[in-house]
Amino acid sequence: MNTSPPQRFWDGVVRRLGAEMPPFALEAWIGPLVARSGAREGSESSERLTLGCPTAFHRDRVRVRFLPEIERCAALEAGAPIAVDLVIAPPLRCSVPKDAHPTERCAAPPFIAASASAPAAPARARAAEPDAAPDPQRALPYRFDNFVVGSCNALAREASLAVARSAQRALNPLVLAAPPGNGKTHLARAILTEARQHGEARAIYASAEAFTNDFTHSLQARRIDEFKRRFRHGCRLLVLEDVQFLDARKKATQLELFHTLCHLLDVGARVVLTADRLPRDIEGLDPRLGSKLSSGLVAELEAPDAIVRREILRQKAADGGVRLPDACRELIVESVRGSVRDLEGVLIQLVAMASLLKRPIDPQLTLVALRKLAPISAFRHRLAIRDVVEAVAAYFKQRPDELAARSRRRDVLVPRQLAMYLGHRYTGATLSEIGTALGRNHSAAANAVRVVERRILECAPLRYQVEALCARLDGMVGGRK
Repeated sequence: MNTSPPQRFWDGVVRRLGAEMPPFALEAWIGPLVARSGAREGSESSERLTLGCPTAFHRDRVRVRFLPEIERCAALEAGAPIAVDLVIAPPLRCSVPKDAHPTERCAAPPFIAASASAPAAPARARAAEPDAAPDPQRALPYRFDNFVVGSCNALAREASLAVARSAQRALNPLVLAAPPGNGKTHLARAILTEARQHGEARAIYASAEAFTNDFTHSLQARRIDEFKRRFRHGCRLLVLEDVQFLDARKKATQLELFHTLCHLLDVGARVVLTADRLPRDIEGLDPRLGSKLSSGLVAELEAPDAIVRREILRQKAADGGVRLPDACRELIVESVRGSVRDLEGVLIQLVAMASLLKRPIDPQLTLVALRKLAPISAFRHRLAIRDVVEAVAAYFKQRPDELAARSRRRDVLVPRQLAMYLGHRYTGATLSEIGTALGRNHSAAANAVRVVERRILECAPLRYQVEALCARLDGMVGGRK
């Protein structure tokens, strides 16, 4: 790294990131990061850059979504590979240089309190190797003690814990089946963490795709014996994710996996597999392999119920140092009834909006985040597109037919765009139907929705207009229940 102070070096990295990232992501996630330390030329220590994150929640999201890009840009700025560590530290100042992007510089989110007691986990990005389980420190979010248990996942959780502690050989192999976002990976990695804490050193964690690629490369390089030694004789715990992606055309790969599982089960090794459906429903799966997967325990994880959703939100907000009012939490619980990932997406959106807009988290802001990300509640489809158009026209003191006219005047264009945006959120109409109702086509309606979604984060007057109109429409919906 060059001899300039770490913050000056980081400013250069952010300029490079600003040329590649959208303004929203740059301001929300990169802006709060502050360079704390870095190796200099002539230093005996390895080349490293340490970035302070305001909360554990922020650190984990940056690690997952942006760390590879940060390290790549840091290497370009330094002219050599740079390891980037993410630690929890209250922000000293906004670290986005003025010339990084033409958007307004952000400030430290006023509603976030840094968690001083949270562990500062290193965040060096590495390509996942199939012959090594994830570092337990890197898998800190995935533990049994922070997995929220309910009737939807109790069997899967207890079975996973038993396998991790070698308590139930009869559960071998364990298959965790659930749609994406319901906790399969959490349990799979928690098994690895728990097993290592109990002294298991010979664990392999891989995806089905990685297993396939490794097997194919070993065949091509004539190193198949080495592959078999690693996956059979050198393994006492195998965790294989996403077996639904096994290619039906690669019969040799499925046969190799079948024989690998047979060997591991015969010698008493533990086997855990995950899939987004039951083994019997995986298309193209060899019958022998499917039978082997079903020979142990198949534990399904269902979408979380209200009790579990409430506890997940409470836990994630607490882990991230986010003060989430009870009223806001209940709004999210009642509106988002999908996967855990859906809940996390709304919370991330809410935190980012509060940071960008410098607003506290309150029910009004929560509603905006929900309208952007959460599935539309069934009762909202009680409104028709004409109801929305009439409400918007009345708010702006115009006639509904004026919004459908060909005028491009701003006093007509903005209400028309808002009518399309709100029609998309509050009705069951397609974008084509919305466009037709306002004298436009599908593309115009889709563009209007995108424009409003973008400008609502940048323009306070527009945001207030949307909130006022949403209040009117919510009242109309309530009157039709």
